[in-house]
This record gives sequence, structure tokens and C-alpha cells, in this order.
Amino acid sequence: MRFGIFIPQGWRLDLVGIDPLAQWHVMRELAQRADADKTWESLWVYDHFHTVPIPTEEATHEAWTLMSAFAASTSRIRLGQMCTAVSYRNPAYLAKVAATVDLISGGRVEMGIGGGWYEQEWRAYGYGFPPPGERLGRLDEGVQIFRQAWTTGAATLDGKHYQVDGAIVRPLPVQEGGIPLWIAGGGEQKTLRIAAKYAQYTNFSGDPEDFTRKSEVLRAHCAEVGTNFDAIVRSANFTVAIGSTEAEVAQRLATMTERLTPHLGADRATTYVEDLYRGAAAVGTPEQIIENLTKVRDLGLGYAILNFPEAAYDTSGIELFERKVIPALR
Repeated sequence: MRFGIFIPQGWRLDLVGIDPLAQWHVMRELAQRADADKTWESLWVYDHFHTVPIPTEEATHEAWTLMSAFAASTSRIRLGQMCTAVSYRNPAYLAKVAATVDLISGGRVEMGIGGGWYEQEWRAYGYGFPPPGERLGRLDEGVQIFRQAWTTGAATLDGKHYQVDGAIVRPLPVQEGGIPLWIAGGGEQKTLRIAAKYAQYTNFSGDPEDFTRKSEVLRAHCAEVGTNFDAIVRSANFTVAIGSTEAEVAQRLATMTERLTPHLGADRATTYVEDLYRGAAAVGTPEQIIENLTKVRDLGLGYAILNFPEAAYDTSGIELFERKVIPALR
């Protein structure tokens, strides 16, 4: 199993209480920490504009701006977004942005891409909120534009959703064959079919039952479109609350609830933490987490991307995970 780590950017209210002028320094230090430790193959951010579980006035830093900043301030670690919403930027423009960041980074960019889902955010920014079929149609056409742009230096597509005519994307990405594509989402009829056609990586549920079902659907789509299922690395995201004892885990969750309460209210903060963390695969002692993740690894999970919600304030959970969990799963 390979490992990536999310850098807090505010979307999950994971920078609250830190002065906005200091938040970049916190993010940069965490990115450089991960860059220096070869435990981590990649770092990741989310592509969102408004916080969850509800929009607030707390900062949410923009994903591709951070990609460029991380490219310039790290030297080894790979850089990804899980995941970019294709409709938030014209795909020819996004291909150009990603190629530029790939050049700055020396060829370390991953393209996590999906159809997008956060309706309130879409409407607030004036994007409307098209039905799922249209959002996924845009995803398919956007990925076609990326592939053309990154392999030939130009893109032309007269599609239903996007029309580009000789859009020049130079210089090409540093990575031969273009930037690796992570098609994110578990939609069985369309998203996983798009993944079967184009992806080097997928990203969907890490629950063993869901993972098994999505994997079989992906396998069937690969057979239909003539691609190699075994060549696609399957990944999942996990939110971590780790402690040496169950009491330490409970204390970590209580601290998280306390931190969120001024921004969400006591009831909503409690519900949010309960819904997101209780019973999740990466919540528990190292031994419990190893047992949970081993199950899904043995089903074919090749890449885990970990979110440590308290990382901006306390790296002890990251350190414990690095010492105890990763060696057992790698």
C-alpha cells in the first residue's frame, strides 16, 4: 500500500483559530514535513471554496493556488487534489494551469478530477448546478481535452459541453505521457466507466463491501472498453483519529468537537464528528487501524490518502501513524 496525506486548507474547518496571515506558514511547514519524510508519497488538498459541513466565513484556501505554492516549496513529494471539480474551470485553461505547475514542481503533479457535488458552493459561485448526467458529461469531455493537451501540446474538441479549437498548451508537462489522471467518485454507470477509459488511478469508498462492489463494476467497464483493470491503481481516502489507547482516541475526538463548537454550535459539532469519525476504518488504536486497513488492502486497495483533522495544531497523530501503522501495511 502507498500513502498520501492531506494538508489542512480550511475546508473542513481545520485551520480555525489560526490567523489567516499565518495559515500559509502552517500549511507550508506541514507540506515540507511530509516532503522530508519518505513515508509519504504524495500530499493532497481539496478543491472547494466553502467550508463543510456548512458554509462559514472561515478561510478555505484555493486548491490550484496551493498546488503552485507547494510545487515551489517542496522538492520530492507528489502533489494532488482530491478532487478538482471539472466545471469550476474551463478544462483547456485547467490543462494549462496543471502543465505549468508540473513544470514548477519538476514533474510531480497528479490530476485528481471529478464531476463535483457541493451544490451550495456551485450556486454561490454562479455555476448553477446541472444534473448529474451533465456534470459527468463535462468530466468525460474535460479529460479528453487534458489528454490531448498534455500529449500533443494542443486540444480541439467539438463536444456537447466544451468546444475548444486548437487551444495551445505549451510547454508540455514534464511527465512523459502527461499528468497522471485520478478519476474520483464511485458512480457505477458513468464515473467508473470514465475511469475505465482514462484513469491511471481511481478514488472511491474504502468500506470493504463498497470497495468490492465498485471494483467489480470497474472491472466490467474495463472489459467493455478494452482497458486493463489491473493497470489501474485503486485508492480511497480515510479520516484518521489515532491514539495509543481507546481513551486517547476518545480524547482526540472530544478535542476536535470542542474546536468546532464555536463555529457549528454544540449539537452540529457533535453530530459532525460522530458521523465522520465514529466507527471509521482509520479511527482507533494502531492495532485496530491496521486490522481495518489490512482488510481493504487485501481486497486490492493500492493507495490510501489520510486526513488528520488536527494536523494544524498537533502532529502527534501523524507521528504515531508513521511509526506504527504504515510499516505494517507497506
